[in-house]
Amino acid sequence: MWKKQLDVLDKIYYLRAFLGVICGIILGFIFNSMGLNSNSSVVPYSPSIIFIVALFFYIISYVMAKRIGLGLKTEDRKKIATNGIFPFIFLVIMFLIVTYTGLYTGRQ
Repeated sequence: MWKKQLDVLDKIYYLRAFLGVICGIILGFIFNSMGLNSNSSVVPYSPSIIFIVALFFYIISYVMAKRIGLGLKTEDRKKIATNGIFPFIFLVIMFLIVTYTGLYTGRQ
């Protein structure tokens, strides 16, 4: 069997996907630990929390991607900032919902 090594841009793609999963799980635990009141079911500043934490993780992924992509050509360096952004966003949202739902179902 032969081993196929990932391209540098593929590594960045999967790095962002992995960090999106981690960020979504952390956000699920954050919202679950807030403990919602019986009066309201929505935390009023939750979109800003999601945005700030996701932006923090995206900045971490950008710094790591810059270090991974040092040997890339100039046209591929432009792709570092945007490569894997959609999986990052959707995995953050999906794992936030799944984690929060899984932890919240026991309360009632």
